[in-house]
Amino acid sequence: MAVYTEVTDEALRAFLADYALGELLAFRGITEGVENSNYALKTAAGDFILTLYEKRVDPRELPWFLALMEHLVARGIDCPLPVKAADGLALRSLAGRPAAICTFLPGLWPRRVRPEHCAPLGGALARLHLAGADFAEMRPNSLGPAAWGPLLERCRPGCDAVQPGLVAELDAALAGILAVWPEGEALPAGQIHADLFPDNVFFLDGADGRPCVSGLIDFYFACTDLLAYDIAVCLNAWCFEADGSYNVTRAHALLAAYQRLRPLSAAERAALPVLCRGAALRFLLTRLYDWTATPVGALVTRKDPLEYLRKLRFFSRAEGPASLGL
Repeated sequence: MAVYTEVTDEALRAFLADYALGELLAFRGITEGVENSNYALKTAAGDFILTLYEKRVDPRELPWFLALMEHLVARGIDCPLPVKAADGLALRSLAGRPAAICTFLPGLWPRRVRPEHCAPLGGALARLHLAGADFAEMRPNSLGPAAWGPLLERCRPGCDAVQPGLVAELDAALAGILAVWPEGEALPAGQIHADLFPDNVFFLDGADGRPCVSGLIDFYFACTDLLAYDIAVCLNAWCFEADGSYNVTRAHALLAAYQRLRPLSAAERAALPVLCRGAALRFLLTRLYDWTATPVGALVTRKDPLEYLRKLRFFSRAEGPASLGL
């Protein structure tokens, strides 16, 4: 989440006039993240999140994202529910941007990930994949393997300023990943989140004191792709320590919980190392691009691309799926 586009009090009140949400009580920008402009919104009807969609999101794809969230909520997944205005539409316009209001979810995202978080995460991811199985409309992954080469070209002029030799290392990594990437019907595919980082997963303590997932948020990279790729994204995002070491205990907890609900096929297990390399490269490249292209004055914290270079190197050395926690 972030704030790129400012919203005036007058514009917001005019926007809210089309909703049955009651009096506006509080409104503030949320500065975490890099993608859209997000605001915490409190009205007489409760707490909500207002999102203004920025340039990276194709406005033509927004109805797909909102429809997917509606579908998942209807099947018991704790994710934001788009709020419809008086005309029955959830997607509207505010401050020159497409905009939508969604319900607010309780809970906190974990600032320090523990194995106790990874098991409920694995179960939540499996339930998400199963719940999306009958969402028929497809959306190709706009940041999948076909996008990595063009994105690297856009980053190329500034790569070696970030770290000497980075261009050559990324060229070799991309070629090696694409040479063995699973194609076509090789692995099960469906609706995936594709960005399930710790700050997109909320937890509350359960009756036994253990953390339980209370919400999955930020579906604006969701797409139709390999289900096991979503697992690879999570292994990248949840299973490394601050010193860059891979925590196989966390990974095993995540994978075991996932497989209790949706067992991986032999082909998915074999492909997991290259899927992890691809996920590391994807986030390295988007972070690298944002590192040099974030607009001046945006209230947003840039993220270190080299964190994912270290992860890419780890997965490139991994000796089969067993070394990843399977």
